[in-house]
Amino acid sequence: MSAKLTGAEVAKHNSKDSCWVIVHGKAYDVTEFLPEHPGGQKIILKYAGKDATEEFDPIHPRDTLDKYLDPSKHLGEVDMSTVQQEERAEDPEEAERQERIKRMPPLSQCYNLLDFEAVAKRVMKKTAWAYYSSGADDEITMRENHSAFHKIWFRPRILVDVENVDFSTTMLGTKVSIPFYVTATALGKLGHPEGEVVLTKGAHKHNVIQMIPTLASCSFDEIVDARQGNQVQWLQLYVNKDREITKRIVQHAEARGCKGLFITVDAPQLGRREKDMRSKFNEAGSNVQEGDESVDRSQGAARAISSFIDPSLSWKDIPWFLSITKMPIVLKGVQCVEDVLRAVEMGVHGVVLSNHGGRQLDFARSAIEVLAEVMPILRERGWENKIEIYIDGGIRRATDIIKALCLGAKGVGIGRPFLYAMSAYGLPGVDRAMQLLKDEMEMNMRLIGASRIEDLNPSMVDVRGLVGGHNAVVPSDTLSIGVYDQLQSPRFNEKPKL
Repeated sequence: MSAKLTGAEVAKHNSKDSCWVIVHGKAYDVTEFLPEHPGGQKIILKYAGKDATEEFDPIHPRDTLDKYLDPSKHLGEVDMSTVQQEERAEDPEEAERQERIKRMPPLSQCYNLLDFEAVAKRVMKKTAWAYYSSGADDEITMRENHSAFHKIWFRPRILVDVENVDFSTTMLGTKVSIPFYVTATALGKLGHPEGEVVLTKGAHKHNVIQMIPTLASCSFDEIVDARQGNQVQWLQLYVNKDREITKRIVQHAEARGCKGLFITVDAPQLGRREKDMRSKFNEAGSNVQEGDESVDRSQGAARAISSFIDPSLSWKDIPWFLSITKMPIVLKGVQCVEDVLRAVEMGVHGVVLSNHGGRQLDFARSAIEVLAEVMPILRERGWENKIEIYIDGGIRRATDIIKALCLGAKGVGIGRPFLYAMSAYGLPGVDRAMQLLKDEMEMNMRLIGASRIEDLNPSMVDVRGLVGGHNAVVPSDTLSIGVYDQLQSPRFNEKPKL
């Protein structure tokens, strides 16, 4: 067995000409990789000759270096007792955050999904909070996603036998306990050291489906390995410019048992998320895909990790996707009725009406508004059973889920709330968040007068405020106002001390 490298040996290689880094106790020669790193050279050079594990972990799956760095550049294990640990100046902001963590409310005080967001806002690192909570431009769409549900009112039925309420259903042929799934969100380890695996465990306990993100902090195989029993997972796909890479990802997912392929179609480039940009998180790097060094790294983590996405993706690619997999194919990010109709004609199995959580095109309409427009036209054509319609964005209550189902959705995707629950309280937080939705679902199904999902129908909702244009009066929602983190303007430098 060869001797371990010492910290001193690694420390000699601390320049552009010879750059070694330590990750998880092993040394890697990344000199030739520097120009190719989608996150730019700067962040790697910051850790040249040093231990980069702490910076590496929240952004990259553990197998990233094994996949993308030639084996000849794997230099072997390092005796970590010989690695000099840098002394860090105490950060008052971090000290305050740690103090807030000690004083966190008990989990039992979280009564709804917005409560988790309120706690997460206080206990997450600023850069992580900025990445999770940011929306595009003025964040109008991000806020409208939630407030649009408040334009819909119920028309409850009375004297219905609701002693036994069953809100189980099927989504893409899979029986689930409640009509929501954990939708794909990037960089789970920014919120919790175990990342997306926490969501896998929560989804299993509550018999809901997890959609695995392309830009996860955990590797795809780590997330699949964490599933239990006959747990079902779907794959969310950002399409790579190199179709061979795309094909390999899709067929590997199918071989590993994924039961649905959700192709993201609303991100030919990622939107401008100014909270993320202001957090100066642009040095964070990328997690899986080969990238384009021309990516503008001044615009936050989102741009730096997405340079591989193919902006030439078009309808002409859909037959190819249908030819390379037997998984049901769903287009994620459809935003108008014309594209839903074309999706039916192209033979895909479903669409997600979505504006990417308000993170792409600002002033894109909310998914629930698009749903109210789409379903009557599908019914007119007799196409409502030819395709499964899902929505995501802004869902915070079981009443939101019920409104979507009344209008004709098969189910809904929920993303940020579970990230916030995980970031604040870990797996117990995710568990409680899902259980709260189930408790709300049972209560509100009873109160609207429906004992089964099949009982929910358009006659149970009044959508005049939704379809009458954007001048409808929206009730004030104090919980969401309380957690919304307003956009900031540029700050003046502090006055120099005398």
